[in-house]
Formats: sequence, C-alpha cells, structure tokens
Amino acid sequence: MRLDILSPATKSAARVPYLPEASSMDIWPRAFAAAKRGTDLAFAITALPLIGLVAGGLLILNPVFNPGPVFFIQERMGLGGRRFRVWKFRTMRRAPAGIRRFDSPVEADRITALGAGLRRSRIDELPNFLNVLRGEMSLVGPRPDMFEHAETYCRLVPRYAERLRVRPGITGLAQVRGGYADTLEAVRRKARLDLVYVRMASLRVDLAIIRSTVWIMATGFGAK
Repeated sequence: MRLDILSPATKSAARVPYLPEASSMDIWPRAFAAAKRGTDLAFAITALPLIGLVAGGLLILNPVFNPGPVFFIQERMGLGGRRFRVWKFRTMRRAPAGIRRFDSPVEADRITALGAGLRRSRIDELPNFLNVLRGEMSLVGPRPDMFEHAETYCRLVPRYAERLRVRPGITGLAQVRGGYADTLEAVRRKARLDLVYVRMASLRVDLAIIRSTVWIMATGFGAK
C-alpha cells in the first residue's frame, strides 16, 4: 500500500493510487453491498424535494443573513483515493484576501449566524445526497476529508488510507461517536472508528448509525 504524498505531476490524476482498485462490493458480501446501495438511492431520491425546499429558502434568506452563493463545493477524497466534488449549503463568509483559507480560528470567525444554525442541525449536509445519487458517496460510511488534507492524513495517520476501500458517507460511526475532528489526534481516533465500521458494517449497524444521527441533528452534538 502506498501512503506517500504524490508528486505535483501526479496530483491531477482522477484517482490517487494509495490503494489498489477496490470497492465495497469487493470487501463486503454482495447482497449487503447491493442492499446498501438500494437504501442509499431510496434516501437520496426522498431527500431531493427537501433539498429544493431548503435551497429556495436560502435564496431568500442569504442576501440578508449570509450574502453569496447558496451552495459550497469542495474537492474531497473518495473511494479508492479518487477526487470528487462534494456539495453542501454554504455556511461561511468568503475568506479575506491574504488570510489562510483553512486556518481554524479564522474558519470559526467566518461562520455566519444562519450558517451556524445549518451546521448545528446538519442541514448544510443535505446536498450530499446529490453525491449519493452520483455514486460518489453513501448514506453511511467514513466521512470524506478535503483532498489535500486527506493526502497528508494518508501519510501521517496509521491505516487512514484503508478507509478509502469503501464509499465515503454523509454520516458514519466516527461522526456519531467522536464528533468533529479538528486535530491530528482526533483524525487518528476517527480513522480507528471508521475501520471498525468497515469491518463490522451491516444493515443493522447502518440503521443504528442513522438513528444516532437523527438524535445528533436534534441536539447539535459535535457541530462546528
């Protein structure tokens, strides 16, 4: 398994070869993988009207409370190390010129009051279902990290790259057990929980994670 950071000449490839070509169909029983994908599609199709409703509301509210685009798009690392673009509802103001984009204190300062409410309820993640429809994500699985961050984690966090053997998820065991991961130690803990999920995944486990996620959406646990 390769865990090295790619050279600049290689970074533009559609897939990053940290792992051999693999998918959840290769490591999980085919019946479970097929049922999981069917469940993903059912949830995603059901979520489409809600995404449209929230987007319409934000078109009205954003000019006053959070000026700018409705959606935020960011490149993440997905199945097999592939680069894909994740969709979310935007919750932050634009970064000022000359400020590092991913500096944590600055990130917190840029979250608007409306954006904080979207994050606390996890409504900002609803457009992820568009990625589910495209087959880039699953409802339950390891949460995908920003591509450049994931490259670093593959090098620094033991077995982090093994998470890439399955589709990333909107929610997952690490999210319901560990909350937001904003330090390297927290990422290590997240990776360990993700590997537990990969090893123990089943429809019963997925349903338990979904139930926990509903509770988290109601309480705002781990939001940031």
